[in-house]
Amino acid sequence: MEVVIVDSPAAGADLAADAIAQLLRAKPAAVLGLATGSTPLGVYDALVKLHEQEGLSFAQARGFALDEYVGLPADHPESYREVLQREIVGRVDFAPGAVRTPDGWASDLSAACLDYEEAIAEAGGVDLQILGIGTDGHIGFNEPSSSLASPTRVKTLTVETREDNARFFDGDMAAVPKHVLTQGIGTILRARHLVLLAWGANKAEAVAATVEGPVNSMMPASALQLHPHATIIVDDAAAAGLAQADYYRYVFANKPDWQGI
Repeated sequence: MEVVIVDSPAAGADLAADAIAQLLRAKPAAVLGLATGSTPLGVYDALVKLHEQEGLSFAQARGFALDEYVGLPADHPESYREVLQREIVGRVDFAPGAVRTPDGWASDLSAACLDYEEAIAEAGGVDLQILGIGTDGHIGFNEPSSSLASPTRVKTLTVETREDNARFFDGDMAAVPKHVLTQGIGTILRARHLVLLAWGANKAEAVAATVEGPVNSMMPASALQLHPHATIIVDDAAAAGLAQADYYRYVFANKPDWQGI
């Protein structure tokens, strides 16, 4: 696990976008794992800038969303299909149908989860997965107590997560769905590179537990300690609880120029 502490969310977003750009230039048909929420928006803006100004192409790439609400209308502005279309898919040159979300509208949700797992496998697996982290340590929508080997499945959101997400629904927690389809922790860990982003003091406790605490299901993001190529990019506020912050800064400052994240 590599921890990179940056001066600002914008600097972190640029760093993550550069890693994605390097991947796409080396492997144009790369498979990207796309997160939603507010944390990765700066990454998507930076990628759009690279697409427009430097010709970065997504034409051969594919993408898979981490999760989707159950029962929210597909055209609802906060369905993750619509969010990704608005924030990244429709702003670059992804081919039609190249980016998928779990089918939160399926009549058989269990079958939809299995289908999603199979689709990721058939695509060759995810090359780089963008992740955010909840204040309770969830990644995707794998809430505390989630199995560290879990596949894509139906999950019930905690009250805390629904309260956090109410900001996307005009502050109305009652409008936030109670159930989601989410890639499991086991699914996420199969991606070849995990890039977790966290900004702000409200994420500091979860970041510290993820990086320096024990691996356990009550802190789902701690499973990233088990991954061979996990990068944690945080701003100073989110890094405030890290006991080894100075060491992480030293390591990153002394990396060879040729070595990316």
